[in-house]
Amino acid sequence: MSQAAAPSRFAFASVTALFFGWGFICANNDPLLAAARRVFGLNYTQALLTQIASFAAFALLSLPAAALLARLGAVRTIWLALGGMAAGCVAMQGIRWLPDFAVVLAAIFVLASGVTVLQVAANPLAAALGPPERSHYRLTLAHSFNALGVVCGVHFGARFVLAGDVFRSTAPIRDAAERASGIAAMAGAYLVMALLLAVLAALILVARRPIAGAEIPQPGGSALAALRSRWALLGALGIALYVGAEVTIGSTLILYLSQPGTLALPLDAAGGYVANLYWGGALVGRFAGSWALRHIPAPRLLALAGLAAAVLCLASLILPGPASAWCLLAVGLCNSIMFPTIFALTLERSAAPTAATSGLLILAIGPGAALPLLAGGIADRAGLGWAFAVPALAYCYILAFALSSSGGRSASAAAA
Repeated sequence: MSQAAAPSRFAFASVTALFFGWGFICANNDPLLAAARRVFGLNYTQALLTQIASFAAFALLSLPAAALLARLGAVRTIWLALGGMAAGCVAMQGIRWLPDFAVVLAAIFVLASGVTVLQVAANPLAAALGPPERSHYRLTLAHSFNALGVVCGVHFGARFVLAGDVFRSTAPIRDAAERASGIAAMAGAYLVMALLLAVLAALILVARRPIAGAEIPQPGGSALAALRSRWALLGALGIALYVGAEVTIGSTLILYLSQPGTLALPLDAAGGYVANLYWGGALVGRFAGSWALRHIPAPRLLALAGLAAAVLCLASLILPGPASAWCLLAVGLCNSIMFPTIFALTLERSAAPTAATSGLLILAIGPGAALPLLAGGIADRAGLGWAFAVPALAYCYILAFALSSSGGRSASAAAA
């Protein structure tokens, strides 16, 4: 092993820990949503505003974060991002003194703003820390640990937030002492996350020199330039619908599994099911999908995943309660390859510059917030089960996108 290789590997391991960290923290939006609905007596639409706050941060701050990275460099940008995330965790403590759902939303927005900046810095950094010919492998590996963080994060939220007696029921809390207990559980979980952020900051401090030496491609190109490319627009819509569908199911599944007509699980047990089967399926599928893409064309595999996810969501509307729940849990496996495959197919076929297309695809994550909001409105009017018609339609579009891309040519091929 060369002298340069060991520091580079340690730096990559430190950056990979960041992927795990933000996956762990963001995954707690799902248990938080279930807890906040009971503590503050929210309907489904109001509870799903926790996800809207996260989406809004991504939509508003992704391009400013790219400019910040170019100005400050990777290390200082990461520290700033971790500081913002820690500020969000501290802001969550405000519900102890001002028990209002608006405080939760403000804290989630601050925390998500830090996550946005962290993602913008960490993704190109993971690709840059090592030989260029292995950049795709490193980035895929880092994202696999992000998926692992999601699984662990949902488990953490289920055990530290939802496991108390106060959350044995899903009905709104009327007793002041029970409400105080629920609020303490929510706030305490975010103090633990602040400690995790301190550990991550220490890792980056130790690895700062090799990280600073990595050559990160500077962001460039306006996302507006991609608006003239048909494929960039189609791919952006696919990204928005995929993210919205995944979050809609993940955010409401704990509540759905706890209903008497499905699996009638306590909230903490339902959180374990979501962690192990829904998000765990995405984790397994990411590794399996990496292998499958070596043997199956990407459009075909994406079409199979989109078709399976749509069928499973539609089946959940028709089948009796327990079978409906198992169908929705299985959707996580289908989700696993969608984001990177849509992203890659769009970059290959877009006539716009790569930077412009990437910028538009990143911005498209924000509008995906419309899906959870729409699903929440349907749940309040027709019942939670009918909300899954929204992701079913989104997966139908992804199926159509995959079928169209199987006959489309890449931009480079078209130019030739």
